[in-house]
Amino acid sequence: MSFPVSAVSDSPLELTDLPLASALVDPAAEESAAAAVREKPQVARWYAIQVASSCEKKVKATLEQRAVTLGVESRILEIEIPQTPGVKLKKDGSRQSIEEKVFPGYVLVRMVLDEDTMMAVRSTPNVINFVGAEDRRATGKARGHIKPRPLSRSEVERIFRRATEKKPVVKVDLVEGDQILVTAGPFKDFRGEVIEVSGERSKLKALLEIFGRETPVELEFAQISKQS
Repeated sequence: MSFPVSAVSDSPLELTDLPLASALVDPAAEESAAAAVREKPQVARWYAIQVASSCEKKVKATLEQRAVTLGVESRILEIEIPQTPGVKLKKDGSRQSIEEKVFPGYVLVRMVLDEDTMMAVRSTPNVINFVGAEDRRATGKARGHIKPRPLSRSEVERIFRRATEKKPVVKVDLVEGDQILVTAGPFKDFRGEVIEVSGERSKLKALLEIFGRETPVELEFAQISKQS
C-alpha cells in the first residue's frame, strides 16, 4: 500500500504538533504554581535558646522589644520561660511566693526561622546561642556554626507539662552549719545547728541540745528561724 505524497513530510516532528504541548508550556499555569509556592504559609516552631546565667527574664523582655523594632514580631510569636511555683523561706520564718525555673539558663521561642529572625535572636544581649547541631567546617580545624534544631511536639508538651505538674519547691536560705532557733512545735525556743536541708520536703535536720546531749531532730522550715 502506498501513502499519498501529501501525507508524508521530511520536516521533523515539532512539540507544538502534539495536542498536550500547549498545556505543558502554559505560562499562566507556571505562574500560578510559582505563586502557590510563594504564598505557602511558613511554619512556626519552638526553639530552645541558651542564655547567660540568671538573664532569662532580661532576654525575654529585650527580645520582645527587638522583634518589634526589627519588624519581625509577626515571625517571633512567643517567648516563654517555663516556671513552676515555689516558696522561699525568709530568715524571719515568713514565706514568699516565687517562680522556680524548670530549665535555668534557657528560654523557649516559638518563631518562623529565617535569616532575619535568627539575627534578631543571636544579636540580643545575653543570648549565647540556639540549641542545635554544630555544622563543622570542612577543614575540621575550627568550630562551625550552630544549626538551630526545632523542638519536637512531644518535647514541648513534656516541658510545659513538667512546669504545671511539678510540686511547689521550697527554697530556704540555710546550709549545713547554720545556727537556728526553733520557733514552733514541741522544741520551741531550742537552739541548734543545721546538719541537713531537704528543700523538696520542706524540712531540715538540726542538732538540738536536749537533756545535755546533742540530738538530731527533724523540723519543718516554718518551725525555725535562722540566727546570725
